[in-house]
Amino acid sequence: MSDMGEAGYQRFAGWTRIQARLFAAAFVLLLIASAIVPIRAGPQDTPRIGFIDAVKYKVQGTVVRPRDKDLALYDRVIARIGKGENYYAVVAQEHRRSDYPLRPGLAVRLPTLAYFAMWLGDPGKGADVFVPGEMALAVILVLAAIWAWWRRFGEEPGAEKERRIATALIFFGMSLAVNRYFFVLHELWAGTLLALALGLHRPGRKYLAAIVVAGLALAIREHVLPFILLMAAMAGWRRDWKEAAAWSVPVVLFGIGLAWHLHLVAQQVRPSDVVGPSWLAMRGLSGFLSNVVLFSNLRFVPHFIAGPIVIACLLGWAGWKSELGSTLTLLYSGYAFAFAFVGRPDNFYWGAVIAPPLFAGLAFVPMALKGLWRAAR
Repeated sequence: MSDMGEAGYQRFAGWTRIQARLFAAAFVLLLIASAIVPIRAGPQDTPRIGFIDAVKYKVQGTVVRPRDKDLALYDRVIARIGKGENYYAVVAQEHRRSDYPLRPGLAVRLPTLAYFAMWLGDPGKGADVFVPGEMALAVILVLAAIWAWWRRFGEEPGAEKERRIATALIFFGMSLAVNRYFFVLHELWAGTLLALALGLHRPGRKYLAAIVVAGLALAIREHVLPFILLMAAMAGWRRDWKEAAAWSVPVVLFGIGLAWHLHLVAQQVRPSDVVGPSWLAMRGLSGFLSNVVLFSNLRFVPHFIAGPIVIACLLGWAGWKSELGSTLTLLYSGYAFAFAFVGRPDNFYWGAVIAPPLFAGLAFVPMALKGLWRAAR
């Protein structure tokens, strides 16, 4: 692509020198801050390497992997509903057994993933039991997402040179989706489906498949709701009222389903049940970076390098003047703001919802820096 053609897709190309220099200064300060602020999770009961790779040890001569308390709870719930027990009665008993809150009702996960796991043959015995159905579904979703992104990058203006590396970075971001140790974790599946929905989406042309996939992700974890609201808002900004109305359908259905879910949880609550601590933790930049780094392959990278990499990804998306670049910039800015205020340190796995497509932004960093440099000069 010629410099003149490439400049058409650099968001900073039309900025004044003052605007570009102020933005560059803010970016440098953010890079420095991201290298300094701590990246950490809350206290964990189970020994592990980087949380993802649990340490193996022997129990009565058998090598097993310890389970995090959350994952062990999900294992037991799946095992019990597989025997015909009622989900809400089971989850209330298991929350009490683990001293987990039943109030507010949002502390109890939606039943969608538990039933999917049961239908796929998960006996609820943890990651040391191989479940072919779950692994097959995970591999299919990852391959489908990579294929969808390869096609979308090929159709997006300004992404011709970056297509290969951007798709490879999508794979880098999604590889944890086939880690069976976390197959019972709701955020893992929701993030994989969200990435697939983004790859399938074509503004104003092809969006029904993306809406269905995103709706399924929302049925697994309510943290997908901001993404769907953003997609509806973007369609409204384009004055594509048909697509905006289509994106509102899963929102309405989810609202009905969530109300029923909270009603069923409330029926199980006793006055003595634990009330959960506030999710308003005010962790700032550390909250966003911790959520993304600790539940991605950046977990093995020193924090003073991992933090700036995440910020660089944001710059790449922000510097690409395209529909997709604008959507991802708004998406990650919104979640970054939310994670800065909401979510305790032990909720760092929320980052799995948004992490997979984030790293493709690195492919567009050279374009962004070139445009910013030219505008600043």
